[in-house]
Amino acid sequence: MHLVSLRIENFRCFTEAALDPDPEGTTVITGRNGVGKTSLLEAVAYLATLQSFRGSPKEAMVRAGTEQAILRAETMVGERALAIEAELSAVGRSRTMVNRQAVRRRSDLHEALRATVFSPEDIAVVRGPPADRRRFLDGVLAVIDQRSASLSDDVDRILRQRAALLRQSNRRLSPEVAATLDVWDSRLAVAGGALAEAREALTERLQPLATEHYTRLAGEDGPVALAYRRSWDGGLEGALAASRQDDLRRGVTLVGPHRDDLELLLGGLPTRTHSSQGEQRSVALALRLAAHQLATERLGSAPVLLLDDVFSELDPFRSRALLAGLPPGQALLTTALPPPPEVDAAKTFVVGDNGSVVPAEIGSGP
Repeated sequence: MHLVSLRIENFRCFTEAALDPDPEGTTVITGRNGVGKTSLLEAVAYLATLQSFRGSPKEAMVRAGTEQAILRAETMVGERALAIEAELSAVGRSRTMVNRQAVRRRSDLHEALRATVFSPEDIAVVRGPPADRRRFLDGVLAVIDQRSASLSDDVDRILRQRAALLRQSNRRLSPEVAATLDVWDSRLAVAGGALAEAREALTERLQPLATEHYTRLAGEDGPVALAYRRSWDGGLEGALAASRQDDLRRGVTLVGPHRDDLELLLGGLPTRTHSSQGEQRSVALALRLAAHQLATERLGSAPVLLLDDVFSELDPFRSRALLAGLPPGQALLTTALPPPPEVDAAKTFVVGDNGSVVPAEIGSGP
């Protein structure tokens, strides 16, 4: 699988832009800070996941003063060409199609485009709140496991419905409210329990890979321990029943996979509070490398690799170690500075201050 072309209109700062990356090697995207290099990778990632890896809502990705952004991509899966088109609306519903067939959930994109993103913001997986770690796990599951991607969407939908019911109840458990909560609790117990199990299994598979990559990145042994922590004991349906009065009083669902966390330890100590900045960044990179390796092994080929200005945050040793840990495959790399000498650029594009995206002159380099 690889990306053949990308066309965008009214997306972020771009009025129009086009990118035809190298199908197998590394495409370098260079330009000054703030010209939109990251937005090009964000467009690719959105077409693979229906989400911004920056955590932005859809309306924030529509160019200011316009009502709709258009993203189009052509991909090749084996010998089959696929066309993905997304319309992002500033107001109202957005839609996405693959070969003119409507995409109803993220898992529908699984066979059309898969991508792994590395960015400086990955440090939030270590330093940030539990939501960042859950998002990391669910993002990996969306790449390697189509069923789990559907589970995450199902849980989100059920939680929205349950939250709306709790708000409308005015903190009163009427017979009607109780009966409806029973229905949503039963559905959440099934989907949420399955999602937690998928996250737990993923955590077990990532741990040895993360330790291996951390050792290379840091240049020293440092066992990375991962542990998935549920927000409930026993069965989820029973935990929801026990928490019902508190849920009604606060108007939110207090237990479930949306409250779980991924515990990260380095040398037996929590990385969030006991590791240096360099150690935290190495752990974050090790997790991404582990996820990319696992996806490559599970899928039989590497997802499209999106490297967003990651080398600006790394010393030469870690930069070389990061590149050494990546399997061969298509990569898009953004940088405001020359990339490490180990990067063999098959193509280079320059993003101008006016929003233009043009191939670099042969021999000019980034």
